[in-house]
Amino acid sequence: MILDIDLVSDFVCPWCFLGKVRLNRAIDELRATRPDLEVRVNWLPFLLYPDTPASGEPYRPFLEAKFGGARQADEVLARVADAAAPDGVHFAFDRMATRPNTLNAHRLSYRAQSLGQTQQRVAALGEALFAAHFQQGRDIGDIDTLVDLAAANGDNKDAVRAYLESDADTATVKRMASQVRKQGISGVPFFIMNRKLAVSGAQSATALGAAILQALG
Repeated sequence: MILDIDLVSDFVCPWCFLGKVRLNRAIDELRATRPDLEVRVNWLPFLLYPDTPASGEPYRPFLEAKFGGARQADEVLARVADAAAPDGVHFAFDRMATRPNTLNAHRLSYRAQSLGQTQQRVAALGEALFAAHFQQGRDIGDIDTLVDLAAANGDNKDAVRAYLESDADTATVKRMASQVRKQGISGVPFFIMNRKLAVSGAQSATALGAAILQALG
């Protein structure tokens, strides 16, 4: 039994980080009763803020401008943290100095998939990008950071650096992100199960598990 999941997300979206954790839990719980289940997750790029400068911009001023002030920004972050805590996801918002441009992070994920890296490696890379941004306060728009993350995931530093310093697949990733929006997806995370059932938002593991079962049926 094969389950194909298209995961539409952006690495600067806290709900996407939480949604991936919940998806992992839903899959693990389902495998307990369906050990024959093969899951293939296809990571699709979504650029929440495509106009972000290539070098990024200060995180906190952006947040306060977006939500109307320091107090409002703190309230939003608190709601995110409270929602994620029961799932064991902890955000270090105070360590986040830069709001990065995520195009190169998506290119890195696209490269891993196009090279045929294993599902485990692709997932580990994606989760490392989320953790670097939200828990370690690292700039995932910075090429040095991305090279280090890829190398820690078993990739070749020189090959990754050469790729990221080129324009390889830049147009492809931008086109994919544009096509996702043209399909009517305006918010993330967004899950498409076996090309026939869509789930929007960081739903609970239970809800995601129910959707998976429906898609398999």
